[in-house]
Amino acid sequence: MTTVWIILTTIACYFALLFIISWITGRKADNAGFFTGNRKSSWYMVTLAMIGATISGVTFISVPGAVLHGGYSYMQMVLGFFVGSIFVAFILIPLFYRMNLMSIYGYLESRFGLASYRTGAWFFFVSKMLGASVRFFVVCVVLQSLVFTPLNVPFSLNVVITVALIWLYSFQGGVKSLIWTDSLKTICLVLSVVCCIVFIAGSLNLGIGDLPAAIGNHPTSRTFFFDDPNDGRYFWKQFIAGVFMVIATTGLDQDLMQRTLSCKNFKESQKNMILSSFIQIFVIGLFLVLGTLLYMYADAYMPGQETTGDALFGEVAWSENFPIFIGIIFIIGLIAAAYSAAGSALTALTTSFTIDILKANEKQDEKNLSLTRKLIHFIMSLLMVIVIIIFYELNDDSAINAVYSLAAYTYGPILGMFIFGMACRKPVHDRWVPLVAIASPILCYILKNNSETWFGGYQISFELLIINALITALGLTLLIRKDTKQNLNS
Repeated sequence: MTTVWIILTTIACYFALLFIISWITGRKADNAGFFTGNRKSSWYMVTLAMIGATISGVTFISVPGAVLHGGYSYMQMVLGFFVGSIFVAFILIPLFYRMNLMSIYGYLESRFGLASYRTGAWFFFVSKMLGASVRFFVVCVVLQSLVFTPLNVPFSLNVVITVALIWLYSFQGGVKSLIWTDSLKTICLVLSVVCCIVFIAGSLNLGIGDLPAAIGNHPTSRTFFFDDPNDGRYFWKQFIAGVFMVIATTGLDQDLMQRTLSCKNFKESQKNMILSSFIQIFVIGLFLVLGTLLYMYADAYMPGQETTGDALFGEVAWSENFPIFIGIIFIIGLIAAAYSAAGSALTALTTSFTIDILKANEKQDEKNLSLTRKLIHFIMSLLMVIVIIIFYELNDDSAINAVYSLAAYTYGPILGMFIFGMACRKPVHDRWVPLVAIASPILCYILKNNSETWFGGYQISFELLIINALITALGLTLLIRKDTKQNLNS
């Protein structure tokens, strides 16, 4: 059996398993089951799902390859993630449960008004659609080179077929199905990384006792960077940015929070949030260790091949010295990360558009709401196909890199609105909030592009999210209404 057909068979088997799980968990799901999982999910299942939910296909192939230039600096941000998760667990989760929200952006309507509510929803929509599409695009490119090009299948058809399969397994069950499919994803990811680590270590004649010293002595394993504040890898830059990044991209992200809010009560949701974030430290550590071992293996067995970055994992896993089962494990991990993340994004986009933008849950009965939700789910899938194909046709690395940094621009205003809303009880002129939310990322873009000139060589990196949120919060203070005696209880 050729490599192409082995990969196709692996993908087909994985999708068959997804369909079985989706059918079992989603066959009786109603609209509440799609949007919130009926708030009956067990916290330990959500914990298992959340571990995998935070890892995309880009993480799977990029984190190991990035250790050549960045070392283990990413771990500094992951430590910040854990601290940020504590804030989410004890501040945001009780708030969302108390308000009984289907969409977390309902808080903005309660606190500020309809314009603010829809501003938050639209910022999430744009960010999630572009972010999910570009992450899925990277994986589609990998599979195109491994599978579809040898079969003379065009890239557009590759994307259409794959997104159609994702739509099929996610359109009925929603969050209810995602909890179980993401749990499967977590198991596949961890097993694939562990198997690869064990095999490579054995190939390099490294026993369990030898492995820590070998990794620690390798130049790619440097973890902490305290020496140069101007460096994008500087510890406090990454750690503090990690704290706010997880608050914005997890605590204020409908995609990830709808899993957390599917728990039976806020205490179980808190346990899920803290434990999943703690376990994530070790999971990311496995990816970083794998990166070092991949470079060690490439140096030893693939001399002359300058394989680095995103191409590293795939090329090593499918090299002639590796047994075929390792290549299969790589494909399982890759598709588990990519397809589950895409299904999750489609569910979140459907929820946000239906609830936040159309407000269909307030205007329609159960039957019509179900029809609207399914139609929106189909439209979101079609839009994702179009965006991915546009990325492919542009074939512009600068455009793709810009999307990777999108979170700092689009989540910043959402973070700023929530921070201001919880820190200050005064009402604002709601109709001007969209203007502040749009102006803040524009100012941040100007600031980032001129920071080295204006601030003596200082490079703004992940802290851009914090700056964006602070500018938004400052803008909201200028909108405080002084002609009211209203006392808000937000």
